Amino acid sequence: MPLMGSLYIGASGLQTSQNALNTTAHNLSNVDTKGYTRQQVQQSDRRYTTLSRTDSAISYQQYGLGVVYSRAKQVRDIFLDKTYRRESGRSMFYKVSTEVMEEVEGQLGELNGEAFQTNMTDFWTAIEELSKDPASSVTQGLLVQRASEFIERAHDIYSGLSSYQNNLNIQIKNQVDKINKYGNQIIALNDQIRAIECGGIEHANDLRDVRNRILDELAELTNMSCEEDRTGCVSVKIEGVDFVKGNSCYEIGMKVDETTGFYTPFWPQNASYVVKADGTREYNIDGAEVFDLTIEVSSDLGTDVGGLKAMLLARGDHRADYTDIAKDYDSVSQSVVMNIQAEFDQMIHNVVSKINSILADAAGVVKGDLTLDDGTKLEGVRYCEVKEEGYLRNDDGSPIQLFAKIATDGYYKVEATDADGNKAEYWVYKEENMKEGDSLYTIANLQIDPGLMQKPSKLGFRLPDGSEDNAIVEALKHAFTEEAYTLNPNVLKKTNFIDYYDDLVAQVANSGYMFRSIYENQTTTVESTYNAREQVIGVCTDEELSNMIKFQNAYNASSRYINVVSEMIEHIINTLGM
Repeated sequence: MPLMGSLYIGASGLQTSQNALNTTAHNLSNVDTKGYTRQQVQQSDRRYTTLSRTDSAISYQQYGLGVVYSRAKQVRDIFLDKTYRRESGRSMFYKVSTEVMEEVEGQLGELNGEAFQTNMTDFWTAIEELSKDPASSVTQGLLVQRASEFIERAHDIYSGLSSYQNNLNIQIKNQVDKINKYGNQIIALNDQIRAIECGGIEHANDLRDVRNRILDELAELTNMSCEEDRTGCVSVKIEGVDFVKGNSCYEIGMKVDETTGFYTPFWPQNASYVVKADGTREYNIDGAEVFDLTIEVSSDLGTDVGGLKAMLLARGDHRADYTDIAKDYDSVSQSVVMNIQAEFDQMIHNVVSKINSILADAAGVVKGDLTLDDGTKLEGVRYCEVKEEGYLRNDDGSPIQLFAKIATDGYYKVEATDADGNKAEYWVYKEENMKEGDSLYTIANLQIDPGLMQKPSKLGFRLPDGSEDNAIVEALKHAFTEEAYTLNPNVLKKTNFIDYYDDLVAQVANSGYMFRSIYENQTTTVESTYNAREQVIGVCTDEELSNMIKFQNAYNASSRYINVVSEMIEHIINTLGM
């Protein structure tokens, strides 16, 4: 080996050791940086110089030119990355579900001592007091007052649930905006990483760390998967649909419901649209939704991943009421808020309908068929003949209702002929013969009859012969104790008005406990996976300090080697010069 050429070996050792020390120092300085991936030094031989080639020799006579700093690679495990992202997404799903259940419990008043059960009990107590003296204006006034408090509190709870739906709706919009932002950031990082690494010399490890942090956060929001190609670019799929691919980010669109204002995420590239007169697009998102919320939520099916999906499920797609339970309970059963809205509204509707029905029966309302003058048949409706006055009747002859609708009247007047051939004017109950524009006896549309609020004694509860109407009071008491109601079609247990709310709260508590238990177990899984991944990508100070000593010694050895070669050259030159 030429003596002067030996200096290359020492110089390469100095350069390589210095770069290795820099990498080690970079690791140590980022030991507490979230998302930082440990970098590992790789070294390789410089090219060899051949002195001679002999066919009979086992190998050529060569000498090397030292070592080269090949690269500083990231130490990651792709399988641990996939596992961590999937489990963190599932954990976020149940975290959101747990938080929603806690909020619902708060709305019901179970967490702050303002339980709705208190209002239900007070209403029941007022009926019991009424039974002691039905004709007393005091007990009648107490009944109306407690009924008013009952409805007012029900309004507050339902309004609170609806407001929480709006809150979730805003969060959904923010999360989708964040996802789209992440997608565009990934595109920008892909371009930067490709530009830096295209020469095959430098490696954009810090940029890769930023991108990996984004992928980790994206995995918490959605059920995503990602792949890296040979150029270093990452492509991302959300719910199996391309989100980031090549140089394009297919942003998630938002369809706004005109009635509720609820946002529905969809894929614009998969939706059809028409261009409106103002140049905007009106999308038909059927089949283009990002999430299929009709699929059963199950870990086996992988449908319980991502905080965004949990928010969408919890919020639902409309304000639920009692009609959803009988009409299509499956459409509301998977939504926490809609399910509670429907079951709670059903309870209020049952109470209101039953009490109004008892008052109507006492006022002479019967069930049967009527034939209108134009030949239209009203089958199986509740009606009564119009009278100027009567027991439990208003001034216009309509039956008194303790609970009235806000938007429309409870009865409407028709001229018709009954089944016995009697032609007269009748008051017909609207709930069983709904017309377009009529409203339901739902929480949002209920009030205490304004006339009773001003004058509770209108109830009277005295029969035409002047005696107290104890029968109607007993019917009211029986209505509260009769076990004839269920929470939903999937529940077989019959319950009464008093226990209905307790069962509703118990259902919420059980669901909350289930979500909380799954979330706690999932948190343990995520932590164990995170720790396993940190053992691979995390910086160990002891190991890095050992590397620092090793590379420092290598640097000193290379320096000493150069000094020795320099002294040898100096000695030869001085000797030859003499």
